[in-house]
Amino acid sequence: MKIDILTLFPNMFEIPLGESIIGRARDKGILHINVTNIRDYSESKHKKVDDYPYGGGAGMVMQSQPIHSALEGIDAKDCRVIYMSPKGKTFNQEMAKELAKEERLIFLCGHYEGIDQRVIDYWVTDEISIGDYVLTGGELPAMVVVDAVSRLIPGVLGQEESFMDESFYNGLLEYPQYTRPSEYKDMKVPDILLSGNHKKIEEWRKLQALKITKKNRPDMFKKYINGKDLSKEEKKIIKKLLEE
Repeated sequence: MKIDILTLFPNMFEIPLGESIIGRARDKGILHINVTNIRDYSESKHKKVDDYPYGGGAGMVMQSQPIHSALEGIDAKDCRVIYMSPKGKTFNQEMAKELAKEERLIFLCGHYEGIDQRVIDYWVTDEISIGDYVLTGGELPAMVVVDAVSRLIPGVLGQEESFMDESFYNGLLEYPQYTRPSEYKDMKVPDILLSGNHKKIEEWRKLQALKITKKNRPDMFKKYINGKDLSKEEKKIIKKLLEE
């Protein structure tokens, strides 16, 4: 997948998208991430990129010209252009899976009081928010979405199963994980995980995932138990949980 990021602060992306899993995927040629400085496309003598909002109000607004020129410069025509904005649709795992199917994504990071609406009207295909709060710019949200999407691309993670058991992928939060040693400061790993009985382990993990989801995300739990694809085993586990 090719990912373009348009920003006023390209240095912010160097380490988050250059290390660990994402960094290795780039080294292997699975991911191609190009970060473009919008300011480089400003036609202003002093590389100005913002101005006061029409109609008054606090703050500055990013101007159309530098962003428009930057998008033309990277040949964004007919591509999916995503503007990170608190006004956008809330990002979730379903959205990540959908975006992971694309061959190319372009992320536009706003700053200050946002960008001129004419850029959004002309170029943007998706406005995405990562939650009901406001940040100083679109860079951190873009990193979040790029990370969530990238790890779903075949080959980025070591094993496909690595993300299939994670929170949200199957409609539940993930079960607790343990590693060696089996006992630490008088706290023991649940016996079932040391039993070698894979069927029992799967049942335990399913029950724990349901418990955590019921406690922390009752909205997800309700949606899951009302689903039509529950197996007989799942129905038994849910019945047991609801009786506790």
